[in-house]
Amino acid sequence: FQVDGFEADDVIGTLAKKAENDGFEVFMMTPDKDYAQLLTDKISMYKPKRSGSEAEIITINDIRRDFSVSHPEQLIDIFALWGDASDNIPGVPGIGEKTAKKLISEYGNIDELYKNINKLTGKIKENLLTYKEQALLSKKLVTINTNVPLNFNIKLLKYSSPDIEKLLTIFSELEFKSLIQKYSSQQSQANNLPQQGSLFDDKSQPINIKSENNSLNTLFKAYKVIENQNDINELLTNLKKCAIFCFDTETTSLNPNEAELVGLSFAYKSHEAFYLPVSAEKNQALELLKSFSEVFQNKQILKIGQNLKFDIRVLSKYNIHVEGELFDTMIAHFLLEPEQRHNLNDLALHYLNYNTVKIDELIGAKGVNQGNMRNVPLEKIKDYACEDADVTFQLYEIFSKELIKTNLDELSSKLEMPLINVLADMENCGVSINTISLNEYAQELTHEIGLSEKTIYNLAGTSFNISSPKQLGDILFKRLKISSEGKMTKTKQFSTSEETLIKLVHKHDIIAEVLNFRSLKKLLSTYVEALPKLIDPVTGKIHTSYNQTITATGRLSSNNPNLQNIPIRNERGREIRKAFVPSESDFVLLSADYSQIELRLMAHMSEDPDMIQAFINNADIHTDTAAKIYNVPGKEVTREMRNNAKTANFGIIYGISSFGLSQRLSISRSEAKNLIDGYFRSYPGVKKYMEKSINEARNKGYVTTLMGRRRYLNDINSRNAMIRGMAERNAINTPIQGSAADIIKLAMINIHNELNNRKLQSKMILQVHDELVFEVKISELNDVKEIVKNKMEKAVELKVPLTVEISHGNNWLDAH
Repeated sequence: FQVDGFEADDVIGTLAKKAENDGFEVFMMTPDKDYAQLLTDKISMYKPKRSGSEAEIITINDIRRDFSVSHPEQLIDIFALWGDASDNIPGVPGIGEKTAKKLISEYGNIDELYKNINKLTGKIKENLLTYKEQALLSKKLVTINTNVPLNFNIKLLKYSSPDIEKLLTIFSELEFKSLIQKYSSQQSQANNLPQQGSLFDDKSQPINIKSENNSLNTLFKAYKVIENQNDINELLTNLKKCAIFCFDTETTSLNPNEAELVGLSFAYKSHEAFYLPVSAEKNQALELLKSFSEVFQNKQILKIGQNLKFDIRVLSKYNIHVEGELFDTMIAHFLLEPEQRHNLNDLALHYLNYNTVKIDELIGAKGVNQGNMRNVPLEKIKDYACEDADVTFQLYEIFSKELIKTNLDELSSKLEMPLINVLADMENCGVSINTISLNEYAQELTHEIGLSEKTIYNLAGTSFNISSPKQLGDILFKRLKISSEGKMTKTKQFSTSEETLIKLVHKHDIIAEVLNFRSLKKLLSTYVEALPKLIDPVTGKIHTSYNQTITATGRLSSNNPNLQNIPIRNERGREIRKAFVPSESDFVLLSADYSQIELRLMAHMSEDPDMIQAFINNADIHTDTAAKIYNVPGKEVTREMRNNAKTANFGIIYGISSFGLSQRLSISRSEAKNLIDGYFRSYPGVKKYMEKSINEARNKGYVTTLMGRRRYLNDINSRNAMIRGMAERNAINTPIQGSAADIIKLAMINIHNELNNRKLQSKMILQVHDELVFEVKISELNDVKEIVKNKMEKAVELKVPLTVEISHGNNWLDAH
């Protein structure tokens, strides 16, 4: 129910009282204590289960006991005195819960309290008199209106079963996938009729979700186990004739470094698939799979899969190398719908109206008791594995056409799909770390953390748990009173987030020391102690996983562990990079880093003549920008001017506001505005580019990179200024950041191919945004430098030169 001009609690209060008068027992489901004023013998509160606490029913007797009142209405007066910052109820300063209860218990209500005000003394009396109007206003704000003009037919509230067909239509439109599965199964049970349908129909269009929702149990199954040599020979004969086939691996683990192959499934046309069990005995498995090497290495056959990089890495351990053109349905969907989910279950449901068998149905839910695919009965694993290959093949048929329709086919075939093998090789290669160096550094950091703790205790005047946000908040805002504007979290404690503390760093020396303490702890726990534990016991290296389908801009991300986040900006962080070393004595690490690629792309896209000329002349762009903004000769640009210009240069790319720039540079908002205005006067083309990008996003609903990658910006026309502003910043930044991501990916592919073509032993081992790291055989160093520089700088042609800084050393820090 909704009534214009009235809040939800007023509507609920009115409903509760009306229902009570009609003889109903009423439960108000809420954790909000304000509703307790409405409780009677017939009206209770149902407080939902939350944060580990069980659900509970709060009755009028609970309120009488807990608040020492005769009538729940007296809570209005208690809350009015007490106040509630989260609801903007001011209350009376100096009066908390305990005092408010005591006063109302003694005097009954606020009116009586003020009639007897002279019986009180001290600060309480003074505050009550000073803030009398505030107390009366608070009472008005706290009081729930139970007389809202609300007409309703009680019969309409009677529970009845839902219209599942209508529900499924709505859930389909809103993509509520879990609810679709839940209610589809209910519909099937109600109909009690297995239906034959989409998976094995010859129709190219998926069945409308309103009419039916299919699964393995409702369909004819054209899935077969490869049981003997004749079956193997027949399958191989058919695969060799194919222009395309889909394959999938079943393994004992989702970690490719640990995974053992349990079986392979194949599909080379819709609606049928084959499952090849693989022995747990490695030699038998190698012998069996030897005959399949030819089809996997045939460069004339297109190989399809879902998350192919995983399958390729697993097969490489069995001497099978997947070559030729690839098509990964997960990556294809990411290109088409970057903000959506890309897992096979969701894709099958959305595009094929098909419920796949879930892995936990075979091996149980995630956790210590989860089973192993090796122990799943053959018939079950056959259906599961064949379904994966078959569904993936059908998705290929849809996505390959959609990529062409949206002009994303070239981005897919020339960039994202070829990158799969590059990343698989990088992950297989891994990177070596010096654990002795890290252990020594761990001791050094532990000592520094101890010193930092002592400093904080001295500044606080007491010892406490610095890592506890609650205890730290109490120290900073209650004990030290460093600010009267302490921000409260939802759990009613002071916020001590990094963002909050940075704003207060000038208020007290303890703030800077707390930030230092946190930085030290993070370095120790996240990197120095964690990295040695992630070394693979077989290879002796760390093997990160690169993801192509996470960031909407197209940048690669890294996890398990995230090697793209290793700090480089401060001296302590750089020490961690020192621990990354070559795996052999006759190798060095080589780092190649694009110089200011995003600013160069801004110059190219904005076509601003002054910015373009600065890069062509190989000028210091930040000094050049400062000279223009401050209207001084380049020689007179100070370090502060250059730093401000540098922040503006990079900030503009991200659509920074005058407020944001003022925060970043610790200057006034008017100074920041003048800086931005000066920037746009200096580079008017940049301003035009920004306006053009936003207008393009408004008209098309998306923006594109140089290579055609799309980012959809559904909020670009939002009425909410904050949400719209975020979309506008993405419209400005995505073409630049996304193009930078595309360029380094193209360079990676070209370098990888050249290293392989020349049969060099040197390998690309890391990608960190605009930087590539290689493990290079010393005898090949000059060749690799030439290859890397050439392929990176000539990846694309821009209106300004792309430049790469290259260096090498015995560890990553020396090489950077």
